[in-house]
Amino acid sequence: MRHVFYLHGFASSPGSGKAAFLAERLRPHGLDLQCPDFNEPDFESMTVTRMLEQADAAIAALPPGPVALVGSSLGGFVAYHTAFRHAAPRGRARTTLRPIDRLVLLAPAFEFGRIPFGGMDEAGLAAWRETDGYEVFHYAENRPRTIRYAIYEDAQRYDSALAVVDTPALVFQGRRDTVVDPAMVQRFASGRPAMTLRMVDDDHQLGSSFPLMWREIAAFLGLCE
Repeated sequence: MRHVFYLHGFASSPGSGKAAFLAERLRPHGLDLQCPDFNEPDFESMTVTRMLEQADAAIAALPPGPVALVGSSLGGFVAYHTAFRHAAPRGRARTTLRPIDRLVLLAPAFEFGRIPFGGMDEAGLAAWRETDGYEVFHYAENRPRTIRYAIYEDAQRYDSALAVVDTPALVFQGRRDTVVDPAMVQRFASGRPAMTLRMVDDDHQLGSSFPLMWREIAAFLGLCE
């Protein structure tokens, strides 16, 4: 049985519009969308390592079967590195009972931790490191929340450019995205034969592209529409 995971983005949640849309479309195919909550146990101490460990634990808790990861923004970064962690060494067959065989990446933040966070400059990064607190707006909670510097520092342990992932990946990126640089995603995808990029006339939320994305995702996952 196939498992499909949705890995939500930064300051988002499993209750996001994308998650609800995907869950509704998958249900007629007998598939439940698995959505780990990366805000748990608390948002303030979130790190990429913790998110990766939560994704690993959620995958391990399910019955055997192929796994598809759908990741949005920071969740796309986590999905990519989860696939990298689960990949078999070169020249060796996979032995896992829950192989990650598909990636769907929505405006993936491949350079998270390697570019200024939220557009802040070096002085802003220094102030964040010194105070260990930076206020962001949490869209799922509809209120400001504080995030610790550890998320930025920890993210630098994971370099997408050095992570070779052969898992077939379908990427959607908005041309009008002001959060994730479209040109960066195009450069990243161009050097990876297993990655198919769909540029759409949309912003970071990809809200206008849901019908198109579902048609392509359904075909990519081998679901009959």
